[in-house]
Amino acid sequence: MECISIFDMLKIGVGPSSSHTLGPWRAGRRWIAELKKEGAFDHITTIKVDLFGSLSLTGKGHATDIAVILGLCGYDPQTIEVASIGSLIDHITTSKKLNFNTELQVDFDPKTQIVFNKEFKDFHPNAITFHAQLESGQKISSSFYSIGGGFVVKEERKRQEKKLEEFKGFPLPIQKATDLLAYCKEKNKNVSEIVLENEQSLRSDKEIDQRIAEVWKVMLESMYTGCHTEGTLPGGLNVRRRAFDTHKKLIGETPYTTPEEWIEAIRDTEVKFRQILKWVSCFALAVNEVNASLGRVVTAPTNGSAGVIPAVMMYYMVIENHDANFDDIKQFMLVAGEIGSLFKKGATISAAMGGCQAEIGVSSAMAAGALTELMGGTPEQVLMASEIAMEHHLGLTCDPIAGLVQVPCIERNAMGAVKAINACEMALDTDAANAKVPLDKVIETMWETAQDMHTKYKETSEGGLAVKVSLSDC
Repeated sequence: MECISIFDMLKIGVGPSSSHTLGPWRAGRRWIAELKKEGAFDHITTIKVDLFGSLSLTGKGHATDIAVILGLCGYDPQTIEVASIGSLIDHITTSKKLNFNTELQVDFDPKTQIVFNKEFKDFHPNAITFHAQLESGQKISSSFYSIGGGFVVKEERKRQEKKLEEFKGFPLPIQKATDLLAYCKEKNKNVSEIVLENEQSLRSDKEIDQRIAEVWKVMLESMYTGCHTEGTLPGGLNVRRRAFDTHKKLIGETPYTTPEEWIEAIRDTEVKFRQILKWVSCFALAVNEVNASLGRVVTAPTNGSAGVIPAVMMYYMVIENHDANFDDIKQFMLVAGEIGSLFKKGATISAAMGGCQAEIGVSSAMAAGALTELMGGTPEQVLMASEIAMEHHLGLTCDPIAGLVQVPCIERNAMGAVKAINACEMALDTDAANAKVPLDKVIETMWETAQDMHTKYKETSEGGLAVKVSLSDC
């Protein structure tokens, strides 16, 4: 039974896309490790990269070529200084030299040695193949597939087998929502307690707390940065950042100097229904504006849907519970991560496989379930809230204009966050015994919908808004 840690679902990285940026970036680093293991790394003279399918069709807009270069240079997406990315890429483009894993200088012209191929590989729409020539003249190649949420696999699934071996010690293996609910009933525990028990089989309590704190720190900083950054997003669509203007109107003259003080300042502002909607939307927009500009965000479960979970968590902290602390954040992340893993096991979190229902829909379901537990909901109500949130994202297409993670992606995070809160309230006001649609059934339905969906609506920018709206309209 596949076991996925919450830290697989909540990963710190760089925008704008988990599948098209973070995945190829990690694939580059994986290839380096592979070459070193085979003893080939020190003998490489030239490198070439082939991008296929969705990685090719929307790769430029998703900065896939930039991510590949940074991965080949050996940079870590969790720690790289994002402000330096532009100058690093400019230097490589101008010098036509790449410092392979910061160890080996090789000739590399991104314009000719990163090739965008429109054909699709059978295994997955997001395929990348690395080629190298050795000093002996021998040519070698290796293919990877970016399957969503920053996850990268090889076709033979060797890494998945290793992952299963590493995770086989999960004391409470969970494949479906019914498994999770059964453990909750058997042990008389809530969802977060069951999830924590599994996480404790992998790492210490101190490490769990530290990593959750790191995840929340990045989430908070991405909201803060987005709300305090004015201007236009890169890429050519001339999308004006909206979080800055909305935030300025909402915060007024309340003083603060840090993200932590900012939370307290927001708590002192006027709270009416319209203000709540604006605040939640503002938080979500802020994160995804940072994401769209190659900023650091948390993949939750993807970069394109990175704004939903922090926006809903922030809503709880500044609207619902002014005494909220780290324990609440931890509880929220444990539930959200587990809900996301159910969708990854039973369906997909890749827009190239399932459309935007696999990204915004899943993130909304994650946030809805997590918020429901914080609000005192039962495990049954937690699963019901997640089901409601996804049910009303079924069939959502992925049609980014110009292949950029901007329109309609940024707004969709705001909509997904609001839907998550609404789903939570509906579940809390309902006897879950009367629910007609189990979470497992909506996950199955989402996967069937994904399989039936036309390819042009799966992150290819060949249908929907991506076709109806052109750069000239912007």
